[in-house]
Amino acid sequence: MSEAGGCVSAIVLAAGRSRRMGRPKLNLPWQGGTVIGQVVAALAQGGGGAGLERILVVTGGARRQVEQALHDVALSVPLELAHNPDYTRGEMTRSLQVGLEALGEDTCAAMVCLGDQPQMQSETVRAVLNAYLSHQALLMVPSYQMRRGHPWIIDRSLWGVVLDLHPPATLRDFLNAHEAMIHYVVVDTPTILEDLDTPQDYERYLSQDPTRD
Repeated sequence: MSEAGGCVSAIVLAAGRSRRMGRPKLNLPWQGGTVIGQVVAALAQGGGGAGLERILVVTGGARRQVEQALHDVALSVPLELAHNPDYTRGEMTRSLQVGLEALGEDTCAAMVCLGDQPQMQSETVRAVLNAYLSHQALLMVPSYQMRRGHPWIIDRSLWGVVLDLHPPATLRDFLNAHEAMIHYVVVDTPTILEDLDTPQDYERYLSQDPTRD
């Protein structure tokens, strides 16, 4: 377990192929920017001044489009990129492994985020991050109505377990196997559970956006 805070890095899993959406979803318009840009903005806003040191985006499918969508964001938010060459296998586990391998030894924990979760609130990011820095639990996971969501934090001491995972083992399997190590942060928003999978999801969320013209 880490001895000190202020050394948490975010890993944004953005390597999916958007098969259910039917087109690359991470560069779709969202609140004047893009889906992936909004995720990064929420991390920067929530982690700024609260101990989030780095933001690493793991790309895969639609790599060029994702990098293009992040170009303007990178002008104001320090970003790093890593590429998952095995993205066609469609496993988040491998993308997280790529992200963990890309982080330096000075990183004490990783905040695991979804690239297709633009509804993620900066307040949630801050709450999970502050809880980890206060309690130093090995796993810090937000919970809404007894359901786990994102973003969650994994202490460096458990990275080796994730790096040793092989199909068909999933990140859900990993969390289930380490349930006793999880410290839950109860939140009052379902946004920790929601992501964008289908055109219907996208249109529904846009219709709820008060900033939409």
